[in-house]
Amino acid sequence: MIDLRRLLALAAVALLAFSTGTAVASPAKTKPAAAAPAAPPPPPFEPLPPPKIYLFRGAMGPFFSTGMDRLEEKLTQAGFSANVYEFTICRWIGDRAISSYKETPAPIVLIGHSMGGLCSIVISEMAAKENIPISLVITIDPAHATGDVPLNVERFINIFLSDSVLGGGNVVAVPGYRGHYASYDLKENARVSHINIEKSDDIHRQIVDMVTQLPRIPPQTQVDAVPLRYLVPANTLVELWDSGVRLSVRRGDTMESIAAANRVPLWSLAQSNSLPENATLTPGQSIIVPRHLTPPEPTAAMATPPPGRR
Repeated sequence: MIDLRRLLALAAVALLAFSTGTAVASPAKTKPAAAAPAAPPPPPFEPLPPPKIYLFRGAMGPFFSTGMDRLEEKLTQAGFSANVYEFTICRWIGDRAISSYKETPAPIVLIGHSMGGLCSIVISEMAAKENIPISLVITIDPAHATGDVPLNVERFINIFLSDSVLGGGNVVAVPGYRGHYASYDLKENARVSHINIEKSDDIHRQIVDMVTQLPRIPPQTQVDAVPLRYLVPANTLVELWDSGVRLSVRRGDTMESIAAANRVPLWSLAQSNSLPENATLTPGQSIIVPRHLTPPEPTAAMATPPPGRR
């Protein structure tokens, strides 16, 4: 007769062996990894307050810098706070601008002709000592003694005549400057002189447009801003670009197709890159293209040839 207790013991051992084998053959299920939380979207850009604009005449300004008064009128008609001053009270106006910014921060725009251009840099240097940014400085044939553009200036434009005795300030930026910089030498335009360069209606229109756009654009990264320096061809209207940007050449691109796609004249592309207008380009090559404060959308792919030669 089979011992009942022994039979139960054998059955228990067999059951235990079966359970262990099943556990080895079927590994335990792992918990699914928790999904990483999505990064919150960047906060929407809020437009800045309207800029405060300070304009400065040159020597004997009421007689020879009347274009600054006309520009003030146009800016005021566009709804901006703009006032024109003599360069002789430069530091006093600079103190007022700094005090106003500390009370009610708003973008500061400085525009000066001749000695007024020198004054614009002086006020920028004063603001730098107070850690106050200057959104835009435009100097129009500034004096030769004009200092370098300090680091606190976000955007700088110089429109000048390098052969001018009364002006001719070829203003550069201090070492380490990372802002947007563009310089335009108009010496080849025989119709432009020191006493009429600040009176150009076309330049006035572009300045009003730039000031209008300034509070509306999100901060542009400055690490990709390439300085621009141009000798503007004779009888060519000045187009106030903000700075340059590097683009990579693609297969089929030409100097002409890149200029057409980015809506810039061919001469500007050639000067920006120290290349002839018919230069052969290589895919992957870096090309500097001038851009506006708010770059227009390209009209076509860079590799698309323009409809005809200019």
